[in-house]
Amino acid sequence: MTLEIFWFCLIAVLWGGYFVLEGFDFGVGMLQTVVPRNERERGVLFETIGPHWDGNETWLVVAGGATFAAFPAWYATMFSGFYLALLLVLVLLIVRAVSFEWREKSESPRWRRAWLGANVAASFGTPLVWGVGLAALLYGTPIDSDGHYTGNVLDLFNVYTVMAGIAMVVFFAFHGAIFLTLRTVGDLSDRARRAARTLAVPAVALGAVFLVWTVAIAIDRNDKDLFPPVLPAALGIALLAAAALLVFRGRPGLAFAGTALGILAGVATLFTSLYPRVMVSSTDFGNSLTVESAASTHYALGVMTVVALIVTPLVLLYQGWTFYVFRARVGGDEVESPVAVVERATGA
Repeated sequence: MTLEIFWFCLIAVLWGGYFVLEGFDFGVGMLQTVVPRNERERGVLFETIGPHWDGNETWLVVAGGATFAAFPAWYATMFSGFYLALLLVLVLLIVRAVSFEWREKSESPRWRRAWLGANVAASFGTPLVWGVGLAALLYGTPIDSDGHYTGNVLDLFNVYTVMAGIAMVVFFAFHGAIFLTLRTVGDLSDRARRAARTLAVPAVALGAVFLVWTVAIAIDRNDKDLFPPVLPAALGIALLAAAALLVFRGRPGLAFAGTALGILAGVATLFTSLYPRVMVSSTDFGNSLTVESAASTHYALGVMTVVALIVTPLVLLYQGWTFYVFRARVGGDEVESPVAVVERATGA
C-alpha cells in the first residue's frame, strides 16, 4: 500500500468516526421536540450528549486537516467549489455549539425555546448538507483541466445527492433514538424506544436505497466495476436490517452497534466507489482529480504518517475513556449541591 492510498483510507476512517459519533449527537438534537415532554426532560437529553459533542467534532477538524495536508489539490478544489455549502455547515455548527451554552443563560421559556429551535434546526441542517456534499464528490461536479471548480453551489444538487442528504438525516435520527434508549431511564427511555421503532423502517429503506444507488452511480459515472463497492454496500444493508430487527426485539445495545457499523459501511461504500479518484468531473471525466495527482509529496506524507501513528492511538484511548467515565444512564434527578451534602453530614 502506498502512502497516498494509506491517507485516502485514513481520511475515510476519520469521516466514518465523525459520522458514527456526531451522528447520534445530531439525532438527539433532532428528537428534542419529539421525545421529551417538558423542559426538565429536554435538559436530560442535553445531558446525554453534553460530555461528548465537542469531542466528537474533533474528528471533523482532523479529517479536514488531513485532507489539506495529504491532498492539497483535493482540498483546494473542494473547498473553493463547495464554499457556500461549507460556510453553511460552519454556521450551523456554530449555532449548535452556542445553543448548548446559551440555553442555560436564562430561565425564560421564550429564551429556551429559541435556542432549542436553533439546536434542532442545526441538527437537521448539518447532516443534510454533509450528505449532499459528499455524494456530489462521486456524482460529479464541474472541474476544468486545471483542477478548478467551474460551477456554483446549485451544481451540488440533484436527485441522488438530495436523497443522500435526506437518508443521512433520517438515519442519524434513528441512531440518536437508539442512543437515547441506552442513556436514559423510565418514561423518557420508553419514548426513545418508540421513536427508534418508528424510524427503523424508513431509516433502513433510505439507507439501502442510498447504498444501492451509490454503487450504480460508481459504475455509471466513475468507471467502476460492481466489485469491490458492492461488498461494503451489501454488508451495510445487512447491518441496517439487523439494527432494525434488534430494535424491535428490545436489544438497543446491539442495535446501536449495528447502526454504528452500518454508518461505517456506508462511508466505506462511498469511498470505495470513489477510488482511485477523489473528485469526479462532470464536464470531462479526464479532468477528475485522482488520489495520485492530488496528493502531497512522498516526504510530507511520510512525516504525517509517523505523527498519525503516534497520536491517533492516544486520541482513541482518551475519547474511549471519556465514554467510559460518562457511561451511566441519565434520569434527570436533581443533583444535591456539595454545600448541602456537607451541611447534612456535619449537622451544621
